[in-house]
Amino acid sequence: MRILGIETSCDETGIAIYDDEKGILANYLYSQSNIHSNYGGVVPELASRDHIRKTIPLIQAALKKAHLTGKDLNGVAYTAGPGLVGSLLVGATIGLALAFAWGLPAIPVHHMEGHLLAPMLENNPPSFPFIALLVSGGHTQLISVTEIGKYEMLGESIDDAVGEAFDKIAKLLGLNYPGGPLLSKIAQKGKTGRFFFPRPMINRPGLDFSFSGLKTFAANTIRNNIVDSQTRADIACAFEDAIVDTLAIKCRRALEQKGFKYLVIAGGVSANVKLRSHLKNMMIQRGGKIFYARPEFCTDNGAMITYAGMVRLKNNIHSSLKISVHPRWPLANLSEV
Repeated sequence: MRILGIETSCDETGIAIYDDEKGILANYLYSQSNIHSNYGGVVPELASRDHIRKTIPLIQAALKKAHLTGKDLNGVAYTAGPGLVGSLLVGATIGLALAFAWGLPAIPVHHMEGHLLAPMLENNPPSFPFIALLVSGGHTQLISVTEIGKYEMLGESIDDAVGEAFDKIAKLLGLNYPGGPLLSKIAQKGKTGRFFFPRPMINRPGLDFSFSGLKTFAANTIRNNIVDSQTRADIACAFEDAIVDTLAIKCRRALEQKGFKYLVIAGGVSANVKLRSHLKNMMIQRGGKIFYARPEFCTDNGAMITYAGMVRLKNNIHSSLKISVHPRWPLANLSEV
């Protein structure tokens, strides 16, 4: 069975073809970062217009690379939400049009389920049940996963997502958009201990997150210091440490609450080297195991959407040809597989 996947939830156009026997046959990703860096963040109208320009050529390139035509496919998966409504509509419209033209089922995919299942594309996928930490530019969530489609939300950010906080502090440090990876890069040169930032909400019960106060603390620190290159690195290091420690504390609490031994981290921020290392050491100490996708499958991509679509199509879950997207779409509302 072969599936074409289309990802257009925000500012990256991802196209992939997945074969359930051979794996990924083609995978293309186009990033709009150069466009949005001029404005310090994503401009929704520009994002949707660029998806219109790039999606069809990338689909054609993927089919050519895989030596396939539409007649060789078994379904078309597309991101139906959550995300920017204009961007979602581009992928949904093209996906549904191709499904109609090729006489194939169309599979709407939840963007965060795609991230959550991305580690399944690796040679050593996780087994159920596990705790999933989804960390990206728009989401910070802790989820109990007992089966595909059986998700229990344990905690989430009540304000800024981790990726959003990274980008905002990076901007204050004079770094270009997207700033998160650049902040982590200069943090490697920082001196641990020169600055110490609070670990928000760790002394409160529950598993929710809050990063707006930490962002304000970091902003005040930048404002009150002469920010030369070393000071920038030291502040970035302290900020990253605070984020990583906070996420680790909440992950440990979730694992203890559910009694699970496996932890999955997914989303763009899951590519952070310090976060991976810290959580890996924590899981070794606990006698458990951590799973994550290769870096190119952490950010938004077509491969994760294709895989999630494959799982759902195999369970006869697909949609009508009515165009419908969901800018807000709770993961817990998904149907079980």
